[in-house]
Amino acid sequence: MASHRRPKQPSRTRVTVLTATAAAAVALTSQAAQADPKPTKKEVKAKVDKLYEEAEVATEKYNGAKEKQEKLEKQVGDLQDKVARGQDELNEMRNGLGSMATAQYRSGGIDPSMQLLLSSDPDTYLDRASTLDQLSTKQADGLRKIADKQRTLQQQREEASDKLAELADTREALGDKKNEIQGKLSKAQGLLNTLTAKERAALAEAEARANRANSRTDLGSDVPDSQRAAAALSAAKTKIGSPYVWGATGPSSFDCSGLTSWAYSQAGVQLDRTSQAQANNGTRISQGELKPGDLVLFYSDLHHIGLYAGNGQILHAPKPGASVRFESINNMPFAFGVRI
Repeated sequence: MASHRRPKQPSRTRVTVLTATAAAAVALTSQAAQADPKPTKKEVKAKVDKLYEEAEVATEKYNGAKEKQEKLEKQVGDLQDKVARGQDELNEMRNGLGSMATAQYRSGGIDPSMQLLLSSDPDTYLDRASTLDQLSTKQADGLRKIADKQRTLQQQREEASDKLAELADTREALGDKKNEIQGKLSKAQGLLNTLTAKERAALAEAEARANRANSRTDLGSDVPDSQRAAAALSAAKTKIGSPYVWGATGPSSFDCSGLTSWAYSQAGVQLDRTSQAQANNGTRISQGELKPGDLVLFYSDLHHIGLYAGNGQILHAPKPGASVRFESINNMPFAFGVRI
């Protein structure tokens, strides 16, 4: 006999679970459809270029901290040498006065307290007339010189200590900037790695074309304003094709201010290390006044610099992944020129 029992209906709990699961699936599908698409090659390049620009800003700050560190190290070394020499001179002065005191004491010409004068604070005794009455003029002068030398040595030791503390802070800042640069370059590389091999090859070829274009660059017929500008530009031209490396000053690789400082050093002119400092190494001029060999500053914070090459072209170390090359002055926001 067939069973006529009604089919068991799904429980309300089961229906609720199934409904929630279906809703979640729909939501996930909707979110996936609305998710940001993979960035295009153009978008990745724009982000990478921005990171390279930020890295260059940090690089110029790194260069400034490194230059300051080198100056402080020299100052500390000079001060420490002065202190060492001064201590030797002080010891000789004490020995000389001590020999005089010993000889006079043996002949009965000086009070035994003279020995205390030689090993304690001379200023204290010099202020006591009763003590000075027992000293010859030569001995009193000797004690005053010792006191002066002690004061000078103390000042030099304090100055050296302050410089050492400043040096420690500068080294810390140097490390921070180095980490910042490396972080931005790593992030840029990570973005490039999201591209396909074909897209990365296309970007590399674009950079290669920009480098190869140097052989066809028309620099016009402008002449430099001075022999040193001509010599600097001529030196920089020999480095076309050299890679950009942050913090580098040549002779095989350069960053932007490293190239300009190296080029002018070949002309016998010592420029400051950073682009911001080089902006004050000469006379500021407008774009219309530029002559080959003049410095050209870019961006409002002056974090990029190159050499004017003529006919609206600059010669510079552009960015990570690129080589020293000619490029249009209009590719970056012009700030002003500097004539050395």
